[in-house]
Amino acid sequence: MNLEGKVALVTAGARRLGRAVALELAKLGARVVIHYHHSAEDAAATAADIEKLGSEARLVQGDLSQLDQVERIVSEAAAAWGRLDVLVNNASAFFHTPLGTVTEAQWDRLFDVNVKGAFFCSQAAAVEMRRHEGGAIINYVDTGIYITWKGYTPYLMSKAGVEQMTYGLAKELAPEIRVNAVALGPVLLPDGHSAAEAEAFASRTLLKRLGGREVLAEAVLYLIQADFITGVVLRVDGGQRWYGQ
Repeated sequence: MNLEGKVALVTAGARRLGRAVALELAKLGARVVIHYHHSAEDAAATAADIEKLGSEARLVQGDLSQLDQVERIVSEAAAAWGRLDVLVNNASAFFHTPLGTVTEAQWDRLFDVNVKGAFFCSQAAAVEMRRHEGGAIINYVDTGIYITWKGYTPYLMSKAGVEQMTYGLAKELAPEIRVNAVALGPVLLPDGHSAAEAEAFASRTLLKRLGGREVLAEAVLYLIQADFITGVVLRVDGGQRWYGQ
């Protein structure tokens, strides 16, 4: 793979999975725009690490739940080097919402970040990508939408929306822009998990292990480069969906 001369925007690219994807894009020669909301120090550290790899990075701050900020984020990303070729909609809100306790604020947060932010980032990015030879958009789904978890219904509803968005945008933006998604299983657990929790998650996959940041980055890079694939959701879950079935 070679992404020399390409420009990629990674939303929430300062930490965890976003950081891993940003670094792998840089290793392949891409210039990377790292979006962040509150994680300014982490974003600066990721940008510094990208520059150590011999590539270039820029930072852009903003709230993906606000449409005017989304449009500014994409505009600044495209202006950094005069083009935009790749969008990775990495930003995601995730938290426990047991039925009977869900608030409107929780609902809005999940749908504003996971669906609204990703959709309007994609819509704005498509305009920039079409100024050149097109591009690629990668979304994140969750294998939980196929197996369903108790206590996370609004989150899973939002991710099911992202799956449908992926199919719809693939059709709307073809042939210049390809749109795909990865459906994540136990790749990287939330901060603060115990060793016992990690073992329990791993045991519910066919491969009996967690994936790790690199597994996601590999899947994202594959879909960016696979120029005859669009409208696909690639399950990256170690066989979690089929465990016990």
